[in-house]
Amino acid sequence: MKSEIMNTENQLIKIFNGKIIAFDGIIENGVIVIRNGMIESLNGDNPDIQNAVEIDANGMYVAPGLIDNQVNGFAGVSFSLGGDELTVEGIEKATRELWKTGVTTYLPTLTTNSHEKMKENLQILVSALSNQEIAVSIPGFHLEGPYINPEDGYRGAHPLPFVRLPDWDEFLELYEAANHKIIQITLAPELEGALEFISNCRDLGVAVALGHHNAPTETVTEAVNRGAKIATHLGNGAANTINRHKNPFWSQLADDRLNISIICDGFHLLPEEIKVFFKVKGPEKTILTSDVTSFAMLNPGFYTTQTGETIELREDGLLHYPEQKCLYGSASPLTKSIEYISEVSGCTLPEAIRMAGFNVAQVLGLNTIGEIKPGRRGDLIFFTVENGNMYIKKTIVAGREVFTNI
Repeated sequence: MKSEIMNTENQLIKIFNGKIIAFDGIIENGVIVIRNGMIESLNGDNPDIQNAVEIDANGMYVAPGLIDNQVNGFAGVSFSLGGDELTVEGIEKATRELWKTGVTTYLPTLTTNSHEKMKENLQILVSALSNQEIAVSIPGFHLEGPYINPEDGYRGAHPLPFVRLPDWDEFLELYEAANHKIIQITLAPELEGALEFISNCRDLGVAVALGHHNAPTETVTEAVNRGAKIATHLGNGAANTINRHKNPFWSQLADDRLNISIICDGFHLLPEEIKVFFKVKGPEKTILTSDVTSFAMLNPGFYTTQTGETIELREDGLLHYPEQKCLYGSASPLTKSIEYISEVSGCTLPEAIRMAGFNVAQVLGLNTIGEIKPGRRGDLIFFTVENGNMYIKKTIVAGREVFTNI
């Protein structure tokens, strides 16, 4: 029987009898104390918690909440649509549905569109942050485009009419519309003006990711010199036919300063690609991202995109153009990436959890989340693992229980 969500807001909470996910392993029968939304202690002495709300983890795994830096939409809500299509209510719905999958922090991601539409969407997103219950899970926004390579393949599904060269004045207008909440941008560094743009973003505190590009090694190196931190969904956003030596994969893998984000939904990358990427970057420089679309959590079937194209969401989670037999995007939550990378790479569960949270938090400067440690925010998930599948049982955000399935 599913229980009701417990009212834990602004209360002292003691969580016990859990298998706590830490960087160096799993703490059996661990105890976590949360006070005023922040983790006060982990397996420490707490003489004054006799009035705490007690939550028995009952042997379940307890981990930091998952952090997804690339969420294009969720549960029927798209962040790239505007006007009547994107609403504050829709953003609230998407956030609550993400909580059910263990994601406690995420970046709504806007893809290439007209300047007016992107500005409008950002203003709607800012309006949603007036709801503090929702705002705690949205530290900022991610722009994927419009400053990407216009060539077929590298451009991906981004609409060609709206792809353009970096324009700092235009970006600053978007930045103001977003109330300074754009904290990541994905762009192609080989474009005219892109390197100076990267330097400006660094100075502004915006994390730059390289994606949908075909930059030569020297350009990638200079982009990282100027502050680029992430390779966006490495292995995707590239043409099918590339030079076997001179391509954007080798330079990004070879630069030890660059983090990579990868989509491990079982469709976007082959197992051998994931193995190689993980061997090169390891659990410290790999970020799991969902790159999930609005079709996630919908029933399998055929759907029509905003541009009138027919796509299919299969029961196994594949989202594709059935005629062209190519991917439309992702429809799998971040838990799928944890499951799949664990299966194909041999990484440990603590390593997979780290890649699905702490790593991106550090890159984005979100230093109060991503780890179960005194002084960190009380974002926790309770889950079980059965036959390699991860089942979220409870989600707590800033000490407030927001989902339970126990």
